[in-house]
Amino acid sequence: MTGLIVLAVLAFVVFLLAARSIRIIPQSRVAIIQRLGRYHRTAESGLTFVVPVVDKMLPKTDLREQVIAFQPQAVITNDNVGMQISTVVYYQVVDARASEYEVANFNLAMEQITQTTLRNVIGNLILDKTLTSRDEINGKLRTILDEVTEKWGIRVTRVELKEITPPRDIQQAMEKQMQAERTRRAAILTAEGDKRSAILKSEGEKESAILRAEGEQKAAVLRAEGEAAAYRNVQAAQIEMTGALFERLESSDLSPESLRYLYLKALPEMAKGPASKLFVVPSEIQDLAGTIGALVGGASLAGEDDAKDESKQRRLDAPDRRPNGELPARRENPL
Repeated sequence: MTGLIVLAVLAFVVFLLAARSIRIIPQSRVAIIQRLGRYHRTAESGLTFVVPVVDKMLPKTDLREQVIAFQPQAVITNDNVGMQISTVVYYQVVDARASEYEVANFNLAMEQITQTTLRNVIGNLILDKTLTSRDEINGKLRTILDEVTEKWGIRVTRVELKEITPPRDIQQAMEKQMQAERTRRAAILTAEGDKRSAILKSEGEKESAILRAEGEQKAAVLRAEGEAAAYRNVQAAQIEMTGALFERLESSDLSPESLRYLYLKALPEMAKGPASKLFVVPSEIQDLAGTIGALVGGASLAGEDDAKDESKQRRLDAPDRRPNGELPARRENPL
């Protein structure tokens, strides 16, 4: 019975020793194992064995990228403007042994080195540069912090300025400046728009005038071509008519006097044409016209002489009348 008890105690002790010897480390984590108070090895993720009582496993170290957000810190720019700036630091443990043995309190050390580095960087910049150079500030902070934390087995991957809070009076001045700048830009854009509109309007009027002038020019050309074509058609018709008339006259047995008469009769019709400007009258026609004019003049003179003789004869034949219309008394012959 005593042997069974001893055996059970030994089995329990072996079980406890085995349970304390077998350790499981999750993914992306490592553990520092100390033997007799000194660094022995770094256990990777997975199943690992330690010697009970002799070996000791320290808290596991996370190898994933981590982030620390710091509260707003008071800083002063180069032009003596105070403000509050909050930062965010992204880091990753690359050497678990150094992070465990090179720094006592990593979070506190990171916060203090970030504050001092931020004040140094902002102190070399003016207010406007601070507000517009976030990327430059982030790059400087990351470079300096990475150099400092390298011996701690930590790599700073990113540093971001979370918020920049200038004083209230500076904010009001910035708002007024921003409003004035926006008003100026709006005025410039309005002026550029009016200028562009005036240019486009002038160009449109210019093109319209050019097109109108070209249209009037083409219309005038077409009108002149039409009038010229009509003039040529009239000339051709007159020439054709004159040729046909001359052919008929040549084939007819008219006397020269009849031809002259027909020519004189055709002159008014020829004068109606738009192209008739000058007519040449043959000398025979002119002589004939002079003869006819002389005959007509002699006949009119003869008619006037006959009328005068007739009027005189009437006065002689008519008895004398008094002004009151009575005939004068007839005188008797005294003989």
